[in-house]
Amino acid sequence: MSSSLSHRRQIRKKRIRAKVNGTAERPRLTVYCSLTRISAQMINDEKGLTIVSASSVEAKAKGKGMDAAKKVGELLARKAKDAKVTTVVFDRNGRKYHGRIKALADAAREGGLQF
Repeated sequence: MSSSLSHRRQIRKKRIRAKVNGTAERPRLTVYCSLTRISAQMINDEKGLTIVSASSVEAKAKGKGMDAAKKVGELLARKAKDAKVTTVVFDRNGRKYHGRIKALADAAREGGLQF
C-alpha cells in the first residue's frame, strides 16, 4: 500500500510543479520532510539556483514535529530577509497542507514572507 501512497504523492507533485515556478523576484519555497528532519529552500528556477536554505539540523531543533517545523520557518524567514526576498511561491512538494508543512508555512509568514 505504501507504494501506491508514494505514487499518488508523485502525481500531486508533478501537478503542482507544472503550475509553480520560481523567479528571481519571487522564488519557489519548497519543503522536504523526512521521518526525522524537515528542510526548506528558496529556488530561482530560471537560473537553477538555491537562494536560501534552512533545515531542522541547522536550526538545532529538538524533536521532529511541529516545533522543529516552526523553528525552520522562522530561520528561513530571517535568512530571506537578509537576502532581500519578501515574496515567494509555496511548493508543498506533493504533501498535504497540514501538520509540519502548515507549521513551517505559518512561521515563515509570521517572519515576514508573503505567499
